[in-house]
Amino acid sequence: MSPAGDRGTAGQGPSGMELLGLSVFIAAAVVVPIVVGLVIDNIVHRAPIFFFIGLLVGVVAAIATVYTRFRRYL
Repeated sequence: MSPAGDRGTAGQGPSGMELLGLSVFIAAAVVVPIVVGLVIDNIVHRAPIFFFIGLLVGVVAAIATVYTRFRRYL
């Protein structure tokens, strides 16, 4: 095992496909909870409460995913 543990070597970064997959996941992680929040808001007539809850859930999911996928490069 290298002294850096499971980290990538210096100068080595994520591949293009890894970045592409991450961008698609981030978009879905933000958009899906927002849409669900909007649908719930329309059903219960409480706009924009669930929209903001969905936005918060999406942003937290996106940040957690970026951190977990790229912590080995930090």
